[in-house]
Parts: sequence; structure tokens; C-alpha cells
Amino acid sequence: MIAQLHSRGLGMNKTELIDHIAQQADISKAAAGRALEAVIGGVKGTLKKGGSVTLVGFGTFAVGKRTARTGRNPRTGAAIKIKAAKVPKFRPGKALKDALN
Repeated sequence: MIAQLHSRGLGMNKTELIDHIAQQADISKAAAGRALEAVIGGVKGTLKKGGSVTLVGFGTFAVGKRTARTGRNPRTGAAIKIKAAKVPKFRPGKALKDALN
């Protein structure tokens, strides 16, 4: 399945990822969906608390900070203040980088 997606130059959506997990782990799609939701929930919850999640060989999810800045309203050209924000960041691990090159 992944080979087909890559050969067509396409990405993978959540449903396709669940299908892939179910096939590879030999579990039902429902169980794969619950597992994926649990992983996503765990990452989200940890990031909300300001922590980070490291999956050795894959990468690290962390919270970054974007400082407040001045922007422009594209319609009017007026200057607007953009508030500081916390943003999710992903830093790929060496094994993932190596797999792509």
C-alpha cells in the first residue's frame, strides 16, 4: 500500500494510515484506529503540558514559541498585531532522515 502511494507521488491520509497499521500489525481496522487515536492523544496531551515526545529512530515532537509580531491585513494593508503563540514542532530523527536519502 505504501509503495503504491509513493509510486504515484501521493501522501497518506488518516484512513489509509489506519488501513496500513491494521495490515502490518494483523489487527482489525477498529483496533488500529483506536491505537492511532491513543498515540495522537498522548502526543497532544504531552505537548499541551509543555513537554516533548521522542520516538527514537523517528523523531521528536515538541512545543515551539512564536514571538508576537506586526503583520499586514492583506485586504487593507493596515498594520495588525499578531499575538505570540505556542506551535507544535517536529524534528526528524537520524534514522528517518537516512531512510529518505
